Amino acid sequence: MPDERSWDANPPNTILAEDEVHVWRAYLNCDAAILQRLEATLAPDEKSRADRFRFQRDRDAFVATRGILRELLGKYTGRAPAELEFEYGERGKPSLRGDDGRKFQFNLSRSRGLAMYAFAVGRALGIDVEKVRGDLAAKKIAARFFGRDEVEELRGLPPSLTAEGFFLCWTRKEAYVKARGEGLRIPLNSFRVSLTPGQPERIECEDGDRWSLYSFAPDPQYAGALVAEGKNLRVRFFDATPQNFPEAK
Repeated sequence: MPDERSWDANPPNTILAEDEVHVWRAYLNCDAAILQRLEATLAPDEKSRADRFRFQRDRDAFVATRGILRELLGKYTGRAPAELEFEYGERGKPSLRGDDGRKFQFNLSRSRGLAMYAFAVGRALGIDVEKVRGDLAAKKIAARFFGRDEVEELRGLPPSLTAEGFFLCWTRKEAYVKARGEGLRIPLNSFRVSLTPGQPERIECEDGDRWSLYSFAPDPQYAGALVAEGKNLRVRFFDATPQNFPEAK
C-alpha cells in the first residue's frame, strides 16, 4: 500500500491555521524510560483504565497512546501535558475541558502498535487506522456491515486486493462516524464510500457537502482515513513516534 506523503519528524512549528488539519502517526513500541515518562502525565482515570488491561502489551499501548496525545496537545495549547483535562461526549468522544475544548478539535485511533492523531481548529473531524490483515473473513463481515454497492465492489476485486479494499472501506466509514460523533447510531450501511485500491477516495452521505475524506497509508501494512468538516483543507502529516519526539517541557 504505497503512500507518497511525507511524514515530517521535526515540524518547524505546531501552529494550526484555520484551513489546516494536522495528522500525526506514532509507533507505540516504547522503551521503559519513555513509557514511564508518558505514564507520569496521565490522569488517575487514565491510569485506572490502563490497569484494567489483561495483557502488559495492551496496557503499554494504551499508556503510550494517551501519553503521546497529551504531549501533542501540550505543544498546541502551550500547557503542560499532565495539566490537561478531558471531558467526553455522550458517545465517548474526548475533548479538552475549558475554552480550548470549544475551539480545538482532535481525534485519535490505534491499531496493533500504531496510533494516529488528527488536530484542527473549529471543525469536527474523525480519524481511523487499521492494520491490513488477510486472515479476516472480509467478505462475510462486509456483507453484514457494508452497503450492497460496497459489497459488490469488494467482490469484484482480485483476491490479492480484497484485504486492502476491505480495510480502505472500513477506515473510511469509521472516520466518518467518528467525525459525526454519534457512534453506532449511524449504521455503516447507511452511507457509501469507495474502496478499490488505487482509485480516488469518495464518500456519499446525506451531509456530504459538509465533509472532506482523505485516505493515507501511515505504513505499508496499514490503512488510514481522515474525515474533516469543510472543503479545500490543507492536510499535513507528521511523525510523533516517541523516540523521534522530544520530551514536552
